[in-house]
Amino acid sequence: MLKYRQGLADRPSYDMDTNEYRITLNANESTMNLPPIVEDRLMGRFASVAFNRYPGAEDYLSLTRQIAANFKVQPENILLGNGSSEIIEKLFYCFGGSKDAAIVYPQPSFSMYGIYAAAAEAKGVPVDLEPDYTLDLEKFVSAVIKNKARLCVICNPNNPTGTGFSVSDIQYIADNIPTSCAFLVDEAYVEFYGQSAVSLLKDYPNMIIARTFSKAYGLASARVGYSIASAAMTDMIGRSFMPYHMNTLSLVTADIVYQMRHEYVPRIQMVIAERKRLAEAVKQVPGFTVYPSETNFLLIHHEAAPALNEAFERQGIGVRSFGAAPRLTNCLRISMGTREENDTWLSVLRAFAEERA
Repeated sequence: MLKYRQGLADRPSYDMDTNEYRITLNANESTMNLPPIVEDRLMGRFASVAFNRYPGAEDYLSLTRQIAANFKVQPENILLGNGSSEIIEKLFYCFGGSKDAAIVYPQPSFSMYGIYAAAAEAKGVPVDLEPDYTLDLEKFVSAVIKNKARLCVICNPNNPTGTGFSVSDIQYIADNIPTSCAFLVDEAYVEFYGQSAVSLLKDYPNMIIARTFSKAYGLASARVGYSIASAAMTDMIGRSFMPYHMNTLSLVTADIVYQMRHEYVPRIQMVIAERKRLAEAVKQVPGFTVYPSETNFLLIHHEAAPALNEAFERQGIGVRSFGAAPRLTNCLRISMGTREENDTWLSVLRAFAEERA
C-alpha cells in the first residue's frame, strides 16, 4: 500500500469549473484577448525565441527591470512568479512549517489562502468579515497578536466580496502588528480600484505586495505575477523557488504587455464603467442585494441564488455560485464581460425575478 504524506487526503482542493459556456463569467478573467497591436508585436517577439534552450536570465531581468522602474524601486525588490498565486504559496511556505506558525487572513476571501496554509503545514487563522463584508481592523490586528502570527494577509480589493480597503486601513494594520509578522497585501485587482499600498513599502520592511497579469492585463493563460518588497525579504522568498520556474513564453509575453500597458487603460475603464452600470441595474431588481465592488466582478445575493445559477447555465452563461458556502450562502459572483454579454446575463436575471414575483 502506498504511503502518502500524512494529512494529504484531508487537504481541501480548489474547485475549478470545467464546463464550457457560451458566456464565461465565472473566473474573474478578462473577457477580451490581447489588443491587436500587442498581439502583432508579441508574434514578432516569439519568432526569436530559442525553444530548445532553458529560460535565460535576461528575459527574467528585462521584465523585472521594467516593473522596478515603474515603481521607482530596484530590481532586487521584484520577484516574478507563475501568477501572484505562486508567490503567495511560497510566502505561506516560507512563514509556515509548523502548527505553531500562524497565518492570519480575512474570511471570506481568496479561497486559496486556507489551502496554502494547509499545504505549508501552518496554522490558518481566518478572521470573519462583518455582515456587510467590511473588515474590523482591530479584530484583525488582535488575531495577529493573539496568535503570534508569522504572516498576515489582506486581499485588496477583496475576492470574492469586491470590498476595497483604503491605504489608511492598510497602514493601520502595519502600524499595529508586530514587525516580526510579515504583511502581504494581495493586489490582484488593484488596477480596477486605484488605491495601492505601494507607497507604504519604504516605511514597512515587513510588508510585501503581490500583483498579477491575469486580471487587468488578460494574461490568465500565461500565469505571470510579481511581488514588490524589501531586497532582504525578496531574497529569502526567492530561495523557495525552483530553477527555471518561469518559462520563456510567459516572460516575453508579460514583457511586451507591460511595455504596452497603456493599451489596456481603455479596457480597464470599460470594465469599471460596466461594473457600475450593472450594479445600479441589479439594485433596481426586487429581491437582490449587490455588494459594493472595486474589482472586475460583482457579488450579488438572492434567496434563490442556486436556482438563478441554473437559469444562467440553461442559457449557457457561467457564473460563480457559492451555494451554501460559509458567509457566502445564496451568493453569486459575476465577472464583467463585454457590454453585450452583460446585457445578456442581466436580461436572464430580470426574467428570473419576474417569474419569482
